[in-house]
Amino acid sequence: MFLRSSVVVLLTVTVTTLLAQNPYPLKEDVATLDGIINAYYEVVSGPEGPKQTERDKSLHHPSANVMITGTTKTGEPFIRTMTLKEFHANTPTDAFYENEIHRVTEQFGSISHVWSTYEFRDTPGGPVLGRGINSIQLYNDGERWWVLNWVYDSERTSNPIPAKYLPE
Repeated sequence: MFLRSSVVVLLTVTVTTLLAQNPYPLKEDVATLDGIINAYYEVVSGPEGPKQTERDKSLHHPSANVMITGTTKTGEPFIRTMTLKEFHANTPTDAFYENEIHRVTEQFGSISHVWSTYEFRDTPGGPVLGRGINSIQLYNDGERWWVLNWVYDSERTSNPIPAKYLPE
């Protein structure tokens, strides 16, 4: 009996410790579509140093992919597809502040697609250094929202953001 009680206490302490070390996902991050999109921007934004990788992982479905598109210096289009783990391994630690300026959402059943127009800076409230659109696919499993995949492209002279994706 003493051994069983000791094992129960040890397991309780271990589980409590593990939960305290990784509090993610935060309920407010995944309970609503607004919550997960807000968290999506919060995890990549911040001063120089590591970003919120554990929180970011908690937003994404385990099989999520990240795709980056753009053009090379010679103007050729490219796409780079990677896992979330690969994305985190290649994320710069520079100061970076990205925020959503407009959103177009379409939903059917448990799936949602968000066209999220963003702008970014290197200091809070500093000059806008660039803009673009994140195309984010999400899924609600009945308990929470998951980011399934996302792809983005940046605005440039040859690729202006259409008016329907900009604030009025």
